[in-house]
Amino acid sequence: MINFAKKFRLGIYEKAMPAELSWRERLVNAKALGFDFLEISVDETTDRQARLDWSDEDIYALRNLCIELDMPLQSMCLSAHRKYPFGSMDDKVRERAFEIMEKAIVLAYKLGIRCIQMAGYDVYYEPQSKETHRRFVEGMQRAVKMAERAGVLLGVEIMDTPYLNSLSKFEVLKREIPSPFFMAYPDVGNISGWNHDVPTELKLGQDHIVQIHLKDTLRVSPECKGQFRDLVIGQGEVDFHAIFKTLAEIDYAAPFVIEMWAQNDHWYEDIAHAKATLERIAHESGLLL
Repeated sequence: MINFAKKFRLGIYEKAMPAELSWRERLVNAKALGFDFLEISVDETTDRQARLDWSDEDIYALRNLCIELDMPLQSMCLSAHRKYPFGSMDDKVRERAFEIMEKAIVLAYKLGIRCIQMAGYDVYYEPQSKETHRRFVEGMQRAVKMAERAGVLLGVEIMDTPYLNSLSKFEVLKREIPSPFFMAYPDVGNISGWNHDVPTELKLGQDHIVQIHLKDTLRVSPECKGQFRDLVIGQGEVDFHAIFKTLAEIDYAAPFVIEMWAQNDHWYEDIAHAKATLERIAHESGLLL
């Protein structure tokens, strides 16, 4: 059930827990830690891409488990497009990108997922060009029409590479794709890591933000290439006080997801610490009253 007395709902990224856990174990742990939902991953790996071909029996068994445990799958982190990007100059890769998109939308629809986070890369393992950008925009335009039919939101992630590393750049992209089903899913760690002023960026994009990743990072500098993953909340340089204060000012109420990665046997404690830290800062900043 949704508790409307709470200012916002808070989810946890699937990869914050060990990959070997069963779905029941993931959902039970998320519940025990006090989260409102879990974000499922469909990434570059064969195992997670295989989820796109689950049978209806498997899909509805997971959905029923979510109902039983009252722990929904609110969103999907679809990073498989890093390997199969819409901007690729290889037509076979692009065909695979659209196949992934179609299957992901179907999976989301059947699981009750409301938002698919899209990777904001025109290409990742290929050279970038004006043509890869054109193909990416065309791919997003086609993808959003697919999503509209299913009533599933596409939220483009603000990324860890220069191509789409700010909400300012998303706003330019949004002009090409004005659909209400094409929105921004900012990662505040990525925005901070590229030395953008995160509060300004959030205010600029506030009308198009559908969900937010909470992640800690180290900034890019002449002495550091930046670190965009594998940090526990509190180990990086993200100013969560300023971020939550800004979100309170714009009356943000959409969901958050804590994005971390299980790297040791203390993953449960790491998640609990991150959640407690962020909730304390949210209270101090006026986002949680």
